[in-house]
Amino acid sequence: MKPRRVPARYSPPAPPAGRRERRAAETREKLFRAALRLFAERGFLNTSVEDITDAADVGKGTFFNYFPSKGHVLEAMAEIQIGNVTAALEDARAGTDSMHAVITRLARALAREPGRSPALVRSLMLAMHSSDAVREMMTGKLAQGRALLSEIMALGQQRGELRQDLAAAELGRLFQQSLFGAFFLWTMHPPSSLELWIEQTFSVFWSGISAQRR
Repeated sequence: MKPRRVPARYSPPAPPAGRRERRAAETREKLFRAALRLFAERGFLNTSVEDITDAADVGKGTFFNYFPSKGHVLEAMAEIQIGNVTAALEDARAGTDSMHAVITRLARALAREPGRSPALVRSLMLAMHSSDAVREMMTGKLAQGRALLSEIMALGQQRGELRQDLAAAELGRLFQQSLFGAFFLWTMHPPSSLELWIEQTFSVFWSGISAQRR
């Protein structure tokens, strides 16, 4: 059966209203994007803070007004993903959409940032395995995301939409496992749409976690 198309709903927060706040947000975004671009081109370990500030055309000291270290750029990316999961949890709590719609929309939202570049995903994965600080930070973020996912899965179980023979925490872990597996394999294939990989992966994932109707 062809998976249902679910429209994207999650979006970045609105920019700050004040001029000073807007300028600060713009500078932070410029540094963030420059860093991710360089991580994709050169690798995380081979990119210095000075490389990032040069690419963003700002003073080196400016970087530390927004990020304590280059590793915190990856933390900022992880926070975007945490925001997507939090939005999905709020959606699930509202109860206006099916869990299928909530989970599929979440999977697509989580693919948005990594889907910009396979090289970036490869660089981030290498950073997690090469830097103790990055690995510790990402482990914490994954645990935070998994706790939120567990809440989503528990709501699905309470509504009878998700299987109940596995703990909600286990379903959350399997969600992350499926997501990272799709990311990893996507980076090893010829250029293609990560969103398509996610659609295919989570169509099968859903059939494995949904409650069996009798």
